[in-house]
Parts: sequence; structure tokens; C-alpha cells
Amino acid sequence: EEILLALSAGGILALRYGLPVAGLVALLLAIVAMSYRQTIQAYPSGGGAYIVAKENLGEGPGLTAGAALLVDYLLTVEVSIAAGVAAITSAFPYLYGHRVALGVGFIAVITLANLRGVRESGALFAPPTYVFIFSLGAVILAGLFRTQFIGLPAAHPDPLPAVEPLGLLLLVRAFSSGCTALTGVEAISNAVPAFREPKSRNAAVTLGWMAAILGFLFLGSSLLAHRLSIVPHPQETVLSQCARAVFGSGAFYYLVQAATAVILVLAA
Repeated sequence: EEILLALSAGGILALRYGLPVAGLVALLLAIVAMSYRQTIQAYPSGGGAYIVAKENLGEGPGLTAGAALLVDYLLTVEVSIAAGVAAITSAFPYLYGHRVALGVGFIAVITLANLRGVRESGALFAPPTYVFIFSLGAVILAGLFRTQFIGLPAAHPDPLPAVEPLGLLLLVRAFSSGCTALTGVEAISNAVPAFREPKSRNAAVTLGWMAAILGFLFLGSSLLAHRLSIVPHPQETVLSQCARAVFGSGAFYYLVQAATAVILVLAA
């Protein structure tokens, strides 16, 4: 969605570059995942960007990496909560005018949860994660199958006038926006001690699965949005438009939206 939002400034014809930009982001994901896989092997006691940069490059680069992570963690809360609320208001448009109150409410809830502490966070996070992966995976696979072999009507968006020329700067901005998909990849290398023995091997395997699942969901949803000619809309997310186009506005659509909202709030 962030890629398409950035490209929409170049008009409707600029959206055709969404898929190539998504491919570049997926390539960067593979590079980052391989890098953190090496970090897991080298730092079995846990090593994030700050520790690795400080030990190998010096204190300055280490502090730079640490500062970047602080900004990243703040943006994770902001972006995840806003996106989670957008998933809710896409399914229930009458809540659109209350999205700020919903966002503040969710932040208050997760603040209380963090202050109290969550002993079994894995047990709490696992079910919504599996529901999200399988529901969104079903949307992607069913959507790609139907667009390839059966046919789905493409969207007929309103005219999207260009407000700036399609150039390198716009494409770079779209790539930068799409890199929000990589947020959280470093979490596993920070949490190696939390894994069962052999810790490094289990963490590396988990990282590989995470990168593969993320790559499939990211590229799959990008390809589906491209085939359906989806255009970003201020009151409905791209994923919501895809799910509604594939499965209609029935129970499964609301399951996808609920799973998306829950996993985004948990991400924060």
C-alpha cells in the first residue's frame, strides 16, 4: 500500500511500477535476512544492529545504528496502530471518523500490557499470527488463481491525476516507503537466547521461515493488487480491497480484516 500511495502522485500510469519496486524490496529483504542469519551464527547470545556495529565498526556507527532502531521502534508503534485502525475502518466505514480515538485507545491498552508484563507472549501472539498468515495466504492464492484461470473484474478507479512527474525521485520514495515491510526482521537475532537448544540453529531456521513467509505475502499481495488494478483509497486499505474483490463482503472478509488489525496491534 505504501508503494502505491507514493506512486499515485505520478498518476494512474505510475502505478504500473508498483510490482518492480516491490521486487526490489523483496530482494533487500533477502539480503537483510541473510545478513542477520550470519549475525545469529556469530552472536549466539543475541546480537542486534547496535552490538554488531559497535563491535565491528566502532562506537560511532554503533550509536548510529542504535539511534536508527529507536526511531524504528517509535515508528513501529505509530505505523502499526494506524494501519491496524485502517483495517478496522475499512471493514466498518462508520468508524472512520473515530480513527484517532481508536488509535489512542489501542496505544493505551498495549502500554498497560507492557507495564504489567506479559509472561507468555509467545502463547498470546501465536494464534493471531497463524490466522493472519493463512487467511491472507488464502486471499493471495485464491485471487491469483481466479485472475489467471477464471477471471476477476478489475477495479475501475476514479481518475488519478499526476501531481508530480514520474522520475527517479518518485521511484526512490516508493522504494523507501515499501521498506516498511522489513520492520522487525532484526527481532530474531536479538532474541536468540529465548530459543530452545540448539539456539543458533533454531533461530536461523525461524528467520528463514519468517523471511520466506514475509516475501510470499508481500510479493503475492503486490501481484494481486496489480492484477486487480487496485488504487489506494483514503477510506479502504489495499488489502481490504483485495480481500473484498476475491471473497466478497462475507464472513471470510471480516476474518481477514480482524486478523490484520490484531496482528498489527500486537506488532506495536
